[in-house]
Amino acid sequence: MTECNTDCSNCSQADCESRIEKERPNDFSQIKNVIAVLSGKGGVGKSMVTSLMAVELTRQGYKVGILDADITGPSIPRAFNLNEKVKGSEAGIYPAKTTLGTKIISINLLLDDATDPVLWRGPIISGVLKQFYTDVVWGELDYLLIDLPPGTGDVALTIFQSLPVDYAVIVTSPQDLVSMIVEKAIKMAEMMDIKILGAVQNFSYVVCDDCGNKIDLFGSEKESNLSIPLLDKIPFDKKLAGAIDRGLVELAENTYIENTVNVLTKINK
Repeated sequence: MTECNTDCSNCSQADCESRIEKERPNDFSQIKNVIAVLSGKGGVGKSMVTSLMAVELTRQGYKVGILDADITGPSIPRAFNLNEKVKGSEAGIYPAKTTLGTKIISINLLLDDATDPVLWRGPIISGVLKQFYTDVVWGELDYLLIDLPPGTGDVALTIFQSLPVDYAVIVTSPQDLVSMIVEKAIKMAEMMDIKILGAVQNFSYVVCDDCGNKIDLFGSEKESNLSIPLLDKIPFDKKLAGAIDRGLVELAENTYIENTVNVLTKINK
């Protein structure tokens, strides 16, 4: 192994024994559980699952925050129809609040225009992500959900190495190709000693508008062939997709991730 320079954001050694100390939230934040939502493949619905988890936990009375770690492709603010820019003081940055009270920080809440691209290299992105945890005045949270970008690169390494992640939820779809790539994310989390609660399978099926029959989008119905438990299956639901596109995720029916939320509530510290 090459000599460690303590720059974990650029380190390719996932099993490095010289990791830096975990970051701590500021004096105005008390966070009980940090949950990472990840997948090795893009386009499988991580942000949607993160949003649904936050909404249901908030409905049940828990205090929830979302850290949108997808710096180059943020979508969490859009799901909640958040447009105003976040503000700060000497205490730190104050996250945006949704109608139900979920607290959110995202790079799109700092940009002048939501469509402006973020052209930053890995070390800068890693530094911003740490600040999203340490400099944001989260207050009291039962759960901080971290919506990760796809893949097992710099951002995922930064989150797992630098932040005190307690558990992870994997998002996948029924395709064999996706499952193979998602397995890489599972193994990465395991290498980083992050306990995986299970997987949520998105795009599992669609219900015919005319006859009401369930149609499997990827051939015959497939059970998960992942090495972790399958917690929930989410169909392709046009109403749900439309609600998220309009920023109305908090008004959408939310029965698809019941098992996932039950698992989360059982591990609440």
